[in-house]
Amino acid sequence: MGLGKVSIKLRGAEVGIEAIMLGVVTSIGGFLFGYDTGQISSMLLFRDFKERFGQYRDANGEMAFDVEIQSLVVSMMSIGTLVGALAGAYTADWFGRRRSLSIGVAVFVIGNIIQITAMYSWVHLMVGRIVAGLGVGVLSIGVPMFQSECCPREIRGAVVASYQLMITIGILISNIINYGVRANPGEDTDASWRIVIGLGIAFSLPLGIGVLFSPESPRWLAGRGRWEEARISLARLRGKKDDPNDEYVNDDFKEMQESIAEQSKAGEGTWAELFTGQPSGIPRLVYRTFLGCALQFFQQWTGVNYFFYYGATIFESAGIDDPIQTQLILGAVNVAMTIPGLWMIERFGRRMPLVFGGLWQATWLLIFAIIGIVRPPTEHSDSGIVMIVCACMFIASFASTWGPFIWVVIGETFPLRTRAKQASFATAFNWLGNFMIGFLTPYANDGIGYAFGFVFFGCNFFAAAVVYFFVFETKSLSLESVNDMYMDMSIKASSSKSWVPAGYINRDERDMAYWHRRPSILDERAGAAHVPRSVDEKLDEKDSDSTPRNRSMHRETIGDDRVV
Repeated sequence: MGLGKVSIKLRGAEVGIEAIMLGVVTSIGGFLFGYDTGQISSMLLFRDFKERFGQYRDANGEMAFDVEIQSLVVSMMSIGTLVGALAGAYTADWFGRRRSLSIGVAVFVIGNIIQITAMYSWVHLMVGRIVAGLGVGVLSIGVPMFQSECCPREIRGAVVASYQLMITIGILISNIINYGVRANPGEDTDASWRIVIGLGIAFSLPLGIGVLFSPESPRWLAGRGRWEEARISLARLRGKKDDPNDEYVNDDFKEMQESIAEQSKAGEGTWAELFTGQPSGIPRLVYRTFLGCALQFFQQWTGVNYFFYYGATIFESAGIDDPIQTQLILGAVNVAMTIPGLWMIERFGRRMPLVFGGLWQATWLLIFAIIGIVRPPTEHSDSGIVMIVCACMFIASFASTWGPFIWVVIGETFPLRTRAKQASFATAFNWLGNFMIGFLTPYANDGIGYAFGFVFFGCNFFAAAVVYFFVFETKSLSLESVNDMYMDMSIKASSSKSWVPAGYINRDERDMAYWHRRPSILDERAGAAHVPRSVDEKLDEKDSDSTPRNRSMHRETIGDDRVV
């Protein structure tokens, strides 16, 4: 029996095993993101790495990096990912969501090969990191978008959040491997860091190959008029490959078709539309563009990669005997606390965990900065322990809220017409923030030291406010319903939790009578010759009120006559 024919019952609905497997395979993209992020922190301390790529000898006679060179080696990968995220909008639209991920993996492999072959030139190494970053950038936009468009709404939040879980596992695995190769073959050999980079290639192959056996995004197919293929894809994701007219498949199909058909009438969205909202006139389109950018940027400026890029260096300067071991502790906390986040996102929604998470993180970073300044860890050994505890408490919150939740929100917020471009542009801001952290941290450590924590305190506090005032609650809604909610100008972020789409008794319970009397788009096309007027003409006559909510209610009344 093929996987497309197997399903399990989750939250009262049939969910296909293929949908779950798709989530597992594609989340490897998050693993690569995390693995590349975590490996550089400890590699900067390996003696062979410093001997080959360092610039001068320190007071102990060991090679060391100039601050500028260290910043470039670490941060320029983020420039590659920024460009890759923007390019990912084109690959995802042109080649499809699946093939776009395979392209990202291929570019990542090429970048790692360039790094492995570096001998003594830090520029050679940096170029390899930039190219690998291009691949990671394509994956960072493609994976959450593909997961959001494919997975049934009953598991969408948890599956997309698993992308962040895999990021944390990638960071932890890279720390474990760094810890192991330091002893065998030893940090005095080039095998120590070449093994770390080379394993990234092996980890990427299951994604690059495995995704080609997954169903294509039904929404990408439908957006190109390939409705029958879209139905088959939905059937496979529900575990109903042999029954594409199953009740759940039909309901998913009907819910998807109207929104996509309407958006398709206006054609494909342009980059300019992200900032003007025209010619489609979709309400709150520009609002969502800037909201996505803000959320992605502040995810980085919470300060998480301050610890994962430079944690070993920071804790070494704080007098910690084994800074790489400290990185292992932070990595373990990161993984462990992401797991409850997968449950929280479907239990408590998106908004309030992000608000409380931001405030919690701000609190511990404030304590971190105050302790580092008032009682420097180089003079007070107990301060180092307190600062590690602060870092762990901060990462515990980030791992369960701001880490996974932002990827979910980005995957849900945008309409299909502009989704790839908006997700791409927003994700580019994540990598811009990532680059700024990687580039500025060495200068900040030399200049203001632990006072850098005050900057992150302010960013977390401000980020919590952005979520409270501007992010809508999308828990349990389909992607099409999320778009309808944002288009409803009578709804504000603070009251969005109470919004219920047409055809539902509440967000978790469909009005089955409503869905059963609505024809599918294929049925409509078959009978279109017998229908004298379009639904839009009837809507114009029925009511001049054009809010999305009212349009949905009107369609419920005249749905049997609808034509696309």
